[in-house]
Amino acid sequence: QVLELLRGVQRGSEDRKRWLGRLRWALQNEETQQKFVRLDGSIRTLTGLFTSSLAGLQLEAARCLHELSHSSVPTVAEACLPVTSYLLTYLSGHSLELTELCLYTLGNLVVESEAVRKQLLPQGIIPVLTSCIQSPHEAVLEGVGYVLSQLLQAKEAPTEIIPLVLDSVLPQHMLRLVCSGLKAGMGAAVEFAWCLHYIICRHKDNGVLLALGAVPALTSLLLDLASQIPQDAPEGLELLVCPVLRCLSNLLAQTDCQGQHQDRRLLVALFLILQCFLQQHPFLIHECLWLLNNLTADDPCCCSALLSLDLLPALLQLLTCSQMATVLALTVLCNIAEKGPSQCQRLLQQPLLPHLLPLLTLPDPEAVGQCLELLHLLFLHCPEAAADFTRQGGHQALEQHQNTPELQERVQALLDVVRQLPGAPSACQATLPGFS
Repeated sequence: QVLELLRGVQRGSEDRKRWLGRLRWALQNEETQQKFVRLDGSIRTLTGLFTSSLAGLQLEAARCLHELSHSSVPTVAEACLPVTSYLLTYLSGHSLELTELCLYTLGNLVVESEAVRKQLLPQGIIPVLTSCIQSPHEAVLEGVGYVLSQLLQAKEAPTEIIPLVLDSVLPQHMLRLVCSGLKAGMGAAVEFAWCLHYIICRHKDNGVLLALGAVPALTSLLLDLASQIPQDAPEGLELLVCPVLRCLSNLLAQTDCQGQHQDRRLLVALFLILQCFLQQHPFLIHECLWLLNNLTADDPCCCSALLSLDLLPALLQLLTCSQMATVLALTVLCNIAEKGPSQCQRLLQQPLLPHLLPLLTLPDPEAVGQCLELLHLLFLHCPEAAADFTRQGGHQALEQHQNTPELQERVQALLDVVRQLPGAPSACQATLPGFS
């Protein structure tokens, strides 16, 4: 049957377009795809029709190649190697449908085959995509984003692909399109946001993006996105928010980026986003908390702002959302407590201790360990907290972890403190420096 389809396509009859349509339908089956590429002359025939001057035949042949590109078998993708240069050529054509087909075919091929990727780079795929990303058409931009995102996830991307992208004007266009997502098109913005994420998390030096103003630009975008919540939030907004949060989190984790995030409104924006997506898209809780952690880690001003803006009650509510949320929220609280007695006193005024006691009963050692770290900081900077902790039954809560190997040392250090009630500052300071 596959051979019959190929012969029908090869015949120079007026029915060739119809045969191509039947072949396209058949190529939706993976077994048929593999049989087809093994037939002598199959790809050569498709390539000939793909380069035809007859627009109808060319488009049908492009659809057949697109079906082949969906195969998860690398040998099928590698069979399409002879057509990659033509796919790149037709990206600069006048047919939007053909351009879109070529983009998604290329994106699918690079996923499965390193050989295809290695061939496309010297053929100039990066300069071609640089040209395409300046298209006014949303469908083309989304297709460019798809191809780039597949390339940037390749195992060889950090050494062979990302440097080429950073040496081009692609980053500035990607940043522009991400930040204009609510106006220019959500689909393309989402694709390019993930592209930026792959670059940032897989490349050690993000000086190019920092120089382009990525931190203030992404901060402004989050402020805009938060302002759309909940009245005018477009459908699928969470798909854009997620990679933007990751981009900003990873950029802020870099030492040369400190001081670029002084806008206190970002904290409010994060909690607005949390409130909006808490129920339907809880995965965003972790993304927001990770960014909040990076904001507060080395910035006393940010910690003070979180308290002065009265955001602590909302943070405490996240302590029981999930295991990961518990650990991250506790880490943020530790970041604040590390800043000294004044911040610890403000934490304890909430009150904080009643929120911590139930966490000590959790079966998760990581969450309990982070809770112990927070208690250590509170007792160190505000020794009177140890007495309050004991009055609320904290002593018994600690004792249940005395036989947990990874927690024993920290539990014992805290027990030594609470046993010295009322707990003079000198006693605390003599007992706790070894706690880590």
